[in-house]
Amino acid sequence: QVQLVESGGGLVQAGGSLRLSCGASGPSISNYAMGWFRQAPGKKREFVATVSWNGGTTRYADFVKSGRFTISRDNAKNTVYLQMNSLNSEDTAVYYCAAARGLLYATEAPQYQYWGQGTQVTVSS
Repeated sequence: QVQLVESGGGLVQAGGSLRLSCGASGPSISNYAMGWFRQAPGKKREFVATVSWNGGTTRYADFVKSGRFTISRDNAKNTVYLQMNSLNSEDTAVYYCAAARGLLYATEAPQYQYWGQGTQVTVSS
């Protein structure tokens, strides 16, 4: 069973950057599509970004298609990253890492079998 642990969250001023990491233990994630989701207070969990098993394919939510966020992975380190730039107050949320077995990439939460506990990102204006 894949276990995921997110890190790198924190408090940042608007316009700043953060890099989230998701470390996996257990089986290698090299055969899993990986994704990041977020959930703001009082809102549903929403898709942020996904990356294919080899890093060759990525998809992003519309709100980050401007290139503010970049997802990447290092299978040798069993780690996935989310680089977040130009943060604003609307990016404040708990960010979750997830792993999906058997898919090239995945944009829907039900497609993922394994989830981390989340890391808080707070953007102050």
